[in-house]
Amino acid sequence: MKQLVFATANAHKIAEVNRLLQGLYEVVPMHVLGITEDIPETADTLQGNALLKAQYVHQRLGIDCFAEDTGLEVEVLNGAPGVYSARYAGPHNDAQANMRKLLDALKGCDNRRARFRTVIVLIYKGQTQLFEGIVPGHIAQVPAGTNGFGYDPIFVPQGYDRTFAQMSTAQKNAISHRSKAIARLVDFLKKQP
Repeated sequence: MKQLVFATANAHKIAEVNRLLQGLYEVVPMHVLGITEDIPETADTLQGNALLKAQYVHQRLGIDCFAEDTGLEVEVLNGAPGVYSARYAGPHNDAQANMRKLLDALKGCDNRRARFRTVIVLIYKGQTQLFEGIVPGHIAQVPAGTNGFGYDPIFVPQGYDRTFAQMSTAQKNAISHRSKAIARLVDFLKKQP
């Protein structure tokens, strides 16, 4: 089976992508090939961060790879936390602190519309490709559910009455922003000779 290097150390993302690419590619996390350091995410856009990570791995290993960046974009907060989603409450905080800060920012606010957006940058045979996936929804009043990670306990996708964290992994993967972006990546890869 062909291999693709995924420029991430996030075990949740690796497992999710491996399930989605099953049978087509084996997704190899970058640490397996010796890249164990954190890759700086210094761009001010999701696309910029994904490109930085993919280029870093490609320059080190010289093989096909991809990277992604995902952000939760809240309408009333002008798209925040967006590119800063993982460190919204500060560089040394966790998902719980990020959710608390976001819920505090939305206290008393009627407009809770938000969207999850994933941008994937693939470097394949020396060419750079871009894929995007978006899921609209809203921010719940309180966290609910124990599945998933990040902001999943407070994000309710459009057309549903439960959070990503209340869904099974299969249910979330069927509609998630990451799965939409990966579906576009898979479509591209299937068309390659």
